[in-house]
Amino acid sequence: MRLLRPVVLALFLAGAFFYFTTYRPASGGLASWISRPAKLEITEAASNSNNENPLDAEEQNNIEVYRKNIASVVNVKSRAVTFDFFYGLVPEEGQGSGFIIDKAGHVLTNYHVIAEARQVEVVLHNRKSYKATIVGTDRSHDLAVLLIKAPDLQPMTLGDSTHLQVGQKVYAIGNPFGLAGTLTRGIVSSIRSVQEPDGTAIDEAIQTDAAINPGNSGGPLLNWHGEVIGINTLIASNVGQSAGIGFAIPINTAKAVLNDLVTRPGAASGAGRSHYSHQL
Repeated sequence: MRLLRPVVLALFLAGAFFYFTTYRPASGGLASWISRPAKLEITEAASNSNNENPLDAEEQNNIEVYRKNIASVVNVKSRAVTFDFFYGLVPEEGQGSGFIIDKAGHVLTNYHVIAEARQVEVVLHNRKSYKATIVGTDRSHDLAVLLIKAPDLQPMTLGDSTHLQVGQKVYAIGNPFGLAGTLTRGIVSSIRSVQEPDGTAIDEAIQTDAAINPGNSGGPLLNWHGEVIGINTLIASNVGQSAGIGFAIPINTAKAVLNDLVTRPGAASGAGRSHYSHQL
């Protein structure tokens, strides 16, 4: 009798297991134990039937800055050729950002974006691509001017970087990691000279915590009016992406050499640059 009890108990448990896991599902299973409401009730935001602006002033300014400038920011693609271990030709492609500075089709970007390039292509926000000509370069300031032939271009407004204040709001628009038309926001974290390993310095570089990543290089840094105050060029990072410390070349530095770059190619050319941390 004692031996029979465990056998009966085991059979009972096995039968119960079969009933609830195999047989009962045909009739609804365990789910039938759950009470179900006739209708799911959720909480929804009130509809904006009065056409009231649901955005606050700061959000509205973000949108206005983006809409004002997005058509002027371009993606710069470069193609170069290097040699492999066996001296075979190996094509290389790179990309960065830039922005239109006049209706004639001049585009400002970083020199390192197009350095050693045999072909340069500019892609507008409308996704139309144009072959670009390198008009002038200034290696010592990491600047380059390209030229494209395209209709109905919208140039950006170049601001003044002389009186920037730590704490003022800034925006960066570019193509980080190839994601075209990306807007990030931050503040001016500091104004400092950035010393590079080769001794070259960016005087009064604009330090910002706006997210700047590979692909942003050459794109504009804007003030809250949507005016260009800098050209994004470097980040301080151990991982090759934004760590909240980025640097932009002051736009006044660029304005001082732009005319020479366009009218007298090579006049402002300088010595080569090297990395501060990561050129984008």
